Amino acid sequence: MAFGWIDEQARARHEAGLVRVLRPRPADSPLLDLASNDYLGLARHPEITEGAARAARTWGGGATGSRLVTGTTELHAALERELAAFCGFEAALVFSSGYAANLAAVTALAPHGSLVVSDAGNHASLIDGCRLARGTTQVVAHAEPEAVHKALATHDGPAVAVSDTVFSVDGDAAPLAALADVCRKHGAGLVVDDAHGLGVLGDGGRGAPSAAGLAGREDVVATVTLSKSLGSQGGAVLGPARVIGHLVNAARTFIFDTGLAPAATGAALAALTLLRREPERAARARAVAAELYARLTASGLEAVRPDAAVVSVRAPSPEGAVRWAADCRAAGLSVGCFRPPSVPDGVSRLRLTARADLSGEQIERAVRVIGETRP
Repeated sequence: MAFGWIDEQARARHEAGLVRVLRPRPADSPLLDLASNDYLGLARHPEITEGAARAARTWGGGATGSRLVTGTTELHAALERELAAFCGFEAALVFSSGYAANLAAVTALAPHGSLVVSDAGNHASLIDGCRLARGTTQVVAHAEPEAVHKALATHDGPAVAVSDTVFSVDGDAAPLAALADVCRKHGAGLVVDDAHGLGVLGDGGRGAPSAAGLAGREDVVATVTLSKSLGSQGGAVLGPARVIGHLVNAARTFIFDTGLAPAATGAALAALTLLRREPERAARARAVAAELYARLTASGLEAVRPDAAVVSVRAPSPEGAVRWAADCRAAGLSVGCFRPPSVPDGVSRLRLTARADLSGEQIERAVRVIGETRP
């Protein structure tokens, strides 16, 4: 029977407690949201939604084509200029998603004969980029610059190290300055995914590369998503102008993909404008994460100290994590539930995302619900 193997895999997932389901949410959900990546609370901010609506009214519902045909508007160019200036890079290139941006950066910067050194804790989009790249990939120990050094020392030729800046599972930060030093010693490039750093880390939320003094360096490329702190959708690659020019000509997820919808572009532009005006939102998101961590650990739960806005709480098992998240939902709290294969170490977790707009009462309520529903 065609696709008969699917049934066998479905049974295996069910037995392991790893079945995933879609759960559509209403526009006016009553749940307290600690599951989304809306770190700055901008997804529903009136300035951001008006930016999206205004762009749609002006430019239409879709970009109408690939960026190299009709999909590049004056709005896209304005967003690229603003992103590059805000984050401290020479140039930027906007994609339809952060996933597409990561695929572009890794595949286009790792040609045949090159070496890609990838952190074991990297996001799936970076991992898929490594799989699609024509270079050879070597996976190294998580957040270990010395492991990157040893890998690069074995290769004579083009090379690039690839890492998240803030890892999405536990919310721990990469040692960016040390990684950059290692790469420079070996003449290698450094590609970092700042999806969870933009809007949270650095001066006024300018991101982890800026905070580490790496923004604008000729050997550093950063990718970002517009769908987290900026409350929109899409992604971008930031780096030297010659790298961005290369991506325009070589990145398949840019050349063959329809451009980012005008509404998302307008929303991201509005979010950057607001963040420049209200830089304190970044510090507030970090403060909320720190308070969540302190309260959760004080109640006896095992959590990972956050370096940005992600707070990870260990669960006893995949089934226990699913039940815990469901019990939180029943009590009015939405939390993330990470299980294998989404977690590289096989440990299931509740994943909480701090938001700059959470009140003290909401933080207290979240901690209380998580504690009362613990398995």
